[in-house]
Amino acid sequence: MKILAFAGTSNKNSINKTFVTSTAKYYKEADDSIELLDLNHYEMPIYSYDKEVEQGIPQLAHDFAAKMDAADFLIISLAEHNGSYTTAYKNIVDWVSRIPNRKLFNGKPVFLLATSPGPMGGATVLNAAVNRISWDGAEILESFSLPEFHKNFEEGKGIINPALRSQLEAKVRKTKRILAEKLTVQG
Repeated sequence: MKILAFAGTSNKNSINKTFVTSTAKYYKEADDSIELLDLNHYEMPIYSYDKEVEQGIPQLAHDFAAKMDAADFLIISLAEHNGSYTTAYKNIVDWVSRIPNRKLFNGKPVFLLATSPGPMGGATVLNAAVNRISWDGAEILESFSLPEFHKNFEEGKGIINPALRSQLEAKVRKTKRILAEKLTVQG
């Protein structure tokens, strides 16, 4: 299985990058490949209709879409800026959504995550995404919000709060079950 994981942020030291990288390790089986994307490699002009008409859709938008299309499963951890998506994530979504004859996620199964230093754990952006991206062609298998990242997560150990770790692991098991069933049906 090909897994694509990324954090919805351009912050090089993002806690959401750390979190999605840690969560992706739960899916590493012998025949799986996990690719971690950095949104900084897909920096494009801020989307506008005028730019689209004048310059066309940037090649980087097509490249990002190709990465999603090649994956069997997406793990996305969304950073929250002022209660919403980061500009970096939103801009990529805006450009990719303009590629003709495609839904943004093209039916891909997705595990949505979010974390923040505060007690809400990015819940606002996570709720917005859960309510939005199924319209964009994603099949949301599960979502998880990790509150108070610096209190509940330790580098090299992952989530150190036993109750939160148990919740995440239950959701990982659920998504693995669903993915296994999908592969059996397709195979």
